[in-house]
Amino acid sequence: MKILVFDIGGTSIKHGICIDNQLGEVKETPTNAQLGGAHILEVVTSIIKEESDYDAIGISTAGQVNASEGFIIYANQNIPGYTGTQIRKELESLFHVPVMVENDVNAAAIGEAIYGAGKEYDSFLMLTYGTGVGGAVVQDRKVFHGSSFSASEFGAMITHSDVRLLGNDYFDGCYEKYASTTGLVKMAMEYDPSLDNGRKIFSHLDDPNVMEILDKWVDEIMLGLATLTHIYNPSCIILGGGIMVQPLIKEMINEKKNRFIMPSFAHVNLIPASLGNSAGLLGANFLASEYKESLK
Repeated sequence: MKILVFDIGGTSIKHGICIDNQLGEVKETPTNAQLGGAHILEVVTSIIKEESDYDAIGISTAGQVNASEGFIIYANQNIPGYTGTQIRKELESLFHVPVMVENDVNAAAIGEAIYGAGKEYDSFLMLTYGTGVGGAVVQDRKVFHGSSFSASEFGAMITHSDVRLLGNDYFDGCYEKYASTTGLVKMAMEYDPSLDNGRKIFSHLDDPNVMEILDKWVDEIMLGLATLTHIYNPSCIILGGGIMVQPLIKEMINEKKNRFIMPSFAHVNLIPASLGNSAGLLGANFLASEYKESLK
């Protein structure tokens, strides 16, 4: 089976072709998210027009997604006008093949479940750490969507109640403000304004103050992981996002695990994702293949 797959993010649109579950060359196109949802759909459409003889289209995308009907329930102003975009309806009418659309973290979680770090687990949680914190719950190798396709907003967990009670934004005092890569960079820049990205931070770990900042940031990560572990009692939690490829972060998380998580939950594995930037594409491939088979 030949599936065209897309991973739509705020910075770039990745796309490739999966033939019998093997992902070929991945190409990237700038999202130009400020141009809005209609522009994104135009870019995806133009890429699809260059291909032929495919069986289905799988799309992993930023935003809250009604995966049953294939449209964007909600997207923030990082992609203006994306809310309400009928991706499946538009693409199926143009190309006459099944189109499956899923939220990017959910798609990445399915990718890890079928092809990556979650292969040994029927059920698990996944979190991704980047500009924000994304989450997904996988049960019996299927995404748990909740009552309105908006489950697993783990970034909205309140970890600093004093800040939330005084704040006006829904994310004031919430997990992603502190545990995201953005949160780490903010902490580092308060110490040294030149430390404005993760790469620079990790190149200054010989500075004890930078190491202290990193240690505090991992504490913020653990606050959320401990809460989720104690609520869900999962077999494992898969940790994704570019910063999680750093061996030091994995080491620090495992060192802190016993301090944050009760001994009766010690069996819960905290493991890094293994598919990197391919997770969403591979997840979209599996979901699109499954959707096409369901239509027979």
